[in-house]
Amino acid sequence: MKLVDLLKNIPLIEVSGNDREDILGLAYSSKQVKVGFLFAALKGGKTDGFEFIGDAVGRGARAVLSENPKPENVNVVWVRVPDAREALACLAAAFYSFPSRELKVVGITGTKGKTTVTYLLESILRKAGFEPSVIGTINYRGPDMAIEADRTTPEAPDIQRLLREFASRGATHCLIEVSSHALDLKRVWGVEFDAAVFTNLSGEHMDYHHSMEDYFAAKKKLFFLNSKKRTAVVNLDDPWGQKLLAELPMATVSFGLEPAAIVRSKVYRLNEEGITAEIDYPGGQVEITSPLMGKHNLSNILASFAVSLVLNVPVAAIQQGLASLQNVPGRMEKIENNRGFQIFIDYAHTDNALKNLLETVRGLRPGRILLVFGAGGDRDKSKRERMGEAAGRLADLIFITSDNPRSEDPMAIIAEIEKGVKKSGAKNYRKIEDRREAIEQALRAAKKGDYVLVAGKGHEPYQIAKDKVLPFHDGEVIRNILTKLEHK
Repeated sequence: MKLVDLLKNIPLIEVSGNDREDILGLAYSSKQVKVGFLFAALKGGKTDGFEFIGDAVGRGARAVLSENPKPENVNVVWVRVPDAREALACLAAAFYSFPSRELKVVGITGTKGKTTVTYLLESILRKAGFEPSVIGTINYRGPDMAIEADRTTPEAPDIQRLLREFASRGATHCLIEVSSHALDLKRVWGVEFDAAVFTNLSGEHMDYHHSMEDYFAAKKKLFFLNSKKRTAVVNLDDPWGQKLLAELPMATVSFGLEPAAIVRSKVYRLNEEGITAEIDYPGGQVEITSPLMGKHNLSNILASFAVSLVLNVPVAAIQQGLASLQNVPGRMEKIENNRGFQIFIDYAHTDNALKNLLETVRGLRPGRILLVFGAGGDRDKSKRERMGEAAGRLADLIFITSDNPRSEDPMAIIAEIEKGVKKSGAKNYRKIEDRREAIEQALRAAKKGDYVLVAGKGHEPYQIAKDKVLPFHDGEVIRNILTKLEHK
């Protein structure tokens, strides 16, 4: 595609060189560059793409996109823009021929629930006869394809390439988990959304956003993008959702348990078998069932119901889709065993998520709750003590261990969590650096009627320690330990 065609409707400062060059691909890392590519020199948190222009040109870059003036010694087309990230997002959409225009696209943002809502909507859309695709935390998947996700919301060229691939394979919809980082870094600026969803907001990523107001401001951007979006779907039970509703200029469908919600539930039952609820909506009232457990999942179900109405999905298909989704990987995922107690793995890695998980299980009247958890290194440190306090209040026996320590000392992280456990007054806890050993001790300590919860990593198949990424999946580790115990 000609560079001049890619640059239509993109704010420019200047173009130095022949803007009729053919661009054969896009890259935001110099290592990705091939002959004929455009290289976007983006500023990152630790490095600046401007420093790698020589490498990109040496690999065959035909053009460079940058916010900086052209250096004298660079002999390729130089596209100078006021905002390189925004320009790359829009340029990528043009390069892949605006694939989001060929799909019904739903963007889902919020602290918790994004992944579960995508799985629920995927199930519902399939029951309605559609071909959904998903870009999210666990993987990027569409008709006859699935790619392991390296981040919740990929960079703009990767999003557009995936959307084009999905459309070419016959997908009808795409459900995108939109992270606050992606919104702050404008990765989805070239995506045209049909609906935007707000699930909830609680403290996370404070190492990046610094305040809840900044975090909310990032999430809010999804609802103000210049796109084909017609409807917002917002959680009325969440205080930040209420704040968002007051600011939105477009048509909005609210959901929740609040009487004023457009899609709401007044009567519901939560137990070990899942959720049964009566849902009131503008078309009447309907009963739904779901194998998913917990009040937080009732909220996810209401969100999915509301989005499905916006997408004109028949209510019968919504009921069938909700009933048929058995579980979401790493989200309150049950690990079967024959030892008389229950085992679940869950992605809960914030104090609110851990609190919701423990309250859900406490409501099931367990003998005891045995909790294995830690906190990630090089991430928001302020939540560690709060996580410990939530665990101390709601669990009966706690195993504080490593999560993904990254560059930090695992025992230093554990010590910060321990402060919160002590603050709660709990004394029944153990500190075990090795996560596998902590899980094994919990399984050995469990008795009939107990619940063992292994939290923090959920679906993740790895553990990051210093500069190593080690194979580690909580579910597989648990199954291996159970097999070992059964042979003794």
